[in-house]
Amino acid sequence: MGSVFGTLFRVSTWGESHGLSVGVVVDGCPARLPLSVEDIQKELDRRRPGQSDIVTPRKEADKVEILSGVYNGMTLGTPIAMEVRNTDHRPSAYDNVRDVFRPSHADYTYTAKYGIRAVEGGGRSSARETIARVAAGAIARKVLAAVAGVRIVAYVERVHDIAMPELESAPAEADIEATAVRCPHAETAARMIERIKQVRSEGDSVGGIVRCHLQNVPVGLGEPVFDRLEADLAKAMLSIPASKGFEFGSGFAGTYLKGSEHNDVFISRDGQIHTATNRSGGVQGGISNGEEIVFRVGFKPTATIIQNQQTVDAQGNATELLAKGRHDPCVLPRAVPIVESMAALVLVEHLMRQKAQSGLM
Repeated sequence: MGSVFGTLFRVSTWGESHGLSVGVVVDGCPARLPLSVEDIQKELDRRRPGQSDIVTPRKEADKVEILSGVYNGMTLGTPIAMEVRNTDHRPSAYDNVRDVFRPSHADYTYTAKYGIRAVEGGGRSSARETIARVAAGAIARKVLAAVAGVRIVAYVERVHDIAMPELESAPAEADIEATAVRCPHAETAARMIERIKQVRSEGDSVGGIVRCHLQNVPVGLGEPVFDRLEADLAKAMLSIPASKGFEFGSGFAGTYLKGSEHNDVFISRDGQIHTATNRSGGVQGGISNGEEIVFRVGFKPTATIIQNQQTVDAQGNATELLAKGRHDPCVLPRAVPIVESMAALVLVEHLMRQKAQSGLM
């Protein structure tokens, strides 16, 4: 069941990187939600390869087809199946790794677990699988916006050792999309792009951090004890390929503070209860408190680099590998819509749980 996410809003993904297609089935979407191909395509276009000169040049249009669950632009309440065809296959780029394990890839672990692996592009371990997440996330975002007015905004905060100044609130989407790196601070974005181009010219790669803000999240989302909202967000984010760290609210920086410095004091504003600060990140006791939810996701440098590396073959013999193919020198720009989509899937699941519970009282 490793390819299924959620219970009430259930997402089942399928397909391999160089197979015929990748896709997803979304079960549990409410009926009569306005939904078009354009709603899905808009998000897929932000994730697709070849969109700028700092991402992989693989030429995939990533055109989505809605196969079921939508009639005359409205959801039917039945399973929504979506498919994206793979068109720009280049399997010959993987001829030299058929019997060799690429450093920091899933080649060895998939072989050890299953006794077989899809060599071209890594199969299910490829980030191309995230097409399905973004397609499903686009539907989740529509539900969240329609029911609760939730706004989800992610952006690149750091690439390698180049970080933008911390913002007091979530930036405008237009500022994020204004640069290829999806950093809303123009001066920092220019430096990030220069760094990515530099490491690409060296056949190398870099990682960094995506920051995400969830606004207008209703109070009460989250289920103690094991389904805490921040715990489910952590699982969702750490399921994204290349993710290596998750930091919520004050994160590790909060460990340097005393309780008297870290506590979020409650105040009354406009007749409603709020917190004067938000070091909790919008969640307390595993339940949303109505404040902005803030978290960060750390991504490692892309594992495929165009440099000679030492490795072993399937028989354990030492060998040298020079990778081929088309790869991102930095996954961060294309990770932004994936982070947003996974956040949407978590929130819509918890929103449905809360609606089911409160509706009984």
